[in-house]
Amino acid sequence: MIGDWIEKVEYPQLPSMTEEELVTFFDQAQFSRLATLNEDGTIHIAPIFFKYEDGQLLMATQDPSRKVRNIKRNKNVTVLIDTTDVPFKDALVYGTAELDYEDVITKRVVIFERRLSQEESETYARRLSDKWKCVIIRITPTRIASFDYSKA
Repeated sequence: MIGDWIEKVEYPQLPSMTEEELVTFFDQAQFSRLATLNEDGTIHIAPIFFKYEDGQLLMATQDPSRKVRNIKRNKNVTVLIDTTDVPFKDALVYGTAELDYEDVITKRVVIFERRLSQEESETYARRLSDKWKCVIIRITPTRIASFDYSKA
């Protein structure tokens, strides 16, 4: 459940989202930005499609990517999910990542279908899988901090 991970500290400038609001927000958000730790200590941030499912964020990518290499070394990640329209809303999800190589094409299609048609999603997933070994990143939240300017 999301409720276990919602940060209880209220930030002085904005109210946070409730568990129900977060689930709705995750379902409506266009993209996420995944932050991982590079070997030299710098932060790598990449925009990435995602889907919230059963208490986890699922992301589709290719195994040779920097984000996957970083997760293989350090499973701690941060994800920013936000809006670009006023009133702004965002959630910072702190968590741990696992790499899932099982039934990747089917899982990628489900993630892509949030933004593309089923046919486009299947074509895209297969085309990427033909070029690279693909993977699903499963992020289990350990803490979520959110902000909702519409409540200000």
